[in-house]
Order: sequence, then C-alpha cells, then structure tokens
Amino acid sequence: MPQGLVVLLAFLAAVCSAIGIVIRQRATMEVPVEQGVSTAMLATLARKRLWWAGTTAAVFGYGCQALALTHGSLLVVQPLLVSSLLFALPISAWLADRRVTAREWAWAFLLTVGLAVFVVVAQARPGHNQPQLTAWGVVTVIVAPLVAVCVMVAARTSGRQRAVLLAVAVAALFGVIAVLTKITMHRLADGGLSAALVVPAPYLLVVLAAVATVLQQSAFHAGALQMSVPTMLVLEPLLAVLLGAFVLGEHLVLSGPASVALPVAVAAMAAATIALGRNEGAYEEQLEAVVARRS
Repeated sequence: MPQGLVVLLAFLAAVCSAIGIVIRQRATMEVPVEQGVSTAMLATLARKRLWWAGTTAAVFGYGCQALALTHGSLLVVQPLLVSSLLFALPISAWLADRRVTAREWAWAFLLTVGLAVFVVVAQARPGHNQPQLTAWGVVTVIVAPLVAVCVMVAARTSGRQRAVLLAVAVAALFGVIAVLTKITMHRLADGGLSAALVVPAPYLLVVLAAVATVLQQSAFHAGALQMSVPTMLVLEPLLAVLLGAFVLGEHLVLSGPASVALPVAVAAMAAATIALGRNEGAYEEQLEAVVARRS
C-alpha cells in the first residue's frame, strides 16, 4: 500500500472519529448523573439512536485506522489521528451556536502545519510484528494496574478528577488496542483469517474495545471535557507510539534537518492538540449547560 494511501486512511479515520466523539458526547447529556461509570449508562445509551449513529461513525473510523495499520507504521498512523480535532472543533462550535475564534483557527493552522511536516519527514521502519511474551508481560504489568487504579479512584470521585482519570485509562487502553490491531491486521494480510485467529490478539482486541467504550462514554458523562478530551487525544498516540517501538520494534530514521524538524513538529502538534481539545470541550460544556437548563 502506498504511503499516501496510508496517510489518507489515517485522516479519514480522524474525520470519522471526530464525528463519533461529538455525537456520542451529545448522547450522554441526557443520561442521569448516578449512572456514571456503569453498564446502566451503556444500557441507557443503547436505547438512543443518536448514540448508535455516533458509534457507527466511530466503528467506520476504526476500520479505516485498521486498514492504515495493515501497511503503515503505528509511529506514523497514530499521531495523525489527532487531526480529528480539526473537524470536531468546528462541529462542536456550530452545535453550540458559536463561531470558531481567530485564536482557535491559529491553533488549527499550527496543528495542520505540524501534521504536514510530520508526514513529510517521518520515515518509519517496520517492526517484526511478532511481539515477544516478555514484552507483553512488561506492558501488562504497567498498563493493567494503571487502568485499574484510574477506574477505581474515578468511581469514588466526580467532576474533573473523574473525567481526567477515566481519560487516562481510555488512552492507555486505546494505545494497547492500536498495537493489537496492527498485529491482527498484519497476520490477516499475510496468512488470512486462519492465521489471525490462532493468536490471542483479536480476542483481546474485542474485550479491551468493549471496556474502553464503556470508560470513554463514562469520561464524556463525567463532564470536564476541557480536560478529558485533550488528555485522551494526546496520551493515546503517545502511548501507541511507545508501545509500537517497545513491543513491535518499530522506529523512525532521522538524519540531517529531519532530526530537528520532527521534534519541533511533534511539539507543535502536542501544544495545538491540548489547546484545541480544551476549546472543543468548552463548546461541549456550553451546550451541555444549555440542555440542562431546558430540561
């Protein structure tokens, strides 16, 4: 698959992800407060057509991401997904009956430039796609307690603290899911369905995706979107890149001007993502306040 097609699929995944995030955030607004971090919340959402529309968009986006990872590196595909904010922000602003400000357009421009530089200079070398048991053991020892502690503490708190803790757990799970998706798609492309089904990756993928979906909706439901949205969008690609390097042996080849341009581009992307994520969350919270007053 040409690198250009990998990038196109990653951007298409980002568009669908943005639509899915905004719609599912909207669907959580009418869920009772006491249903946070519970399967009861998911059961309530499952009765809403709006939530299913958002979930459909998110699933389609995941399919595009999976196709991009079939022949593309985690180190390239995952950072490109932060471009979802370029689409989520204007959608949220429009729904909140607000205009995107000049400052927000400036951050969006910075993110676009950072993404463009990243695409041009990031030359990823493929890994082995056959992770060692030791590597997975280390990941499990680190990620599992992190997610468990975040969820347990979040269940006993509320507001901003709950939202951020759940966002950290979601980012960690989606980082692992990205690696499992890469492994599954690689085996599927090389050996077909039979080769993919004889390894644990696709089964773990389904379980973790279900858990991550519940936690993500709980993070939306907890409010404080100005904190939870950027936390998810920054930490997820960062963790996926680290796992891609540690578990799959992927790496970037940098030399000359690229060794300077890439870190600058990544720093610009991170700063713009945090700023735009806070703004997108602010629009969602404004709309949530309006809905609360009307109910």
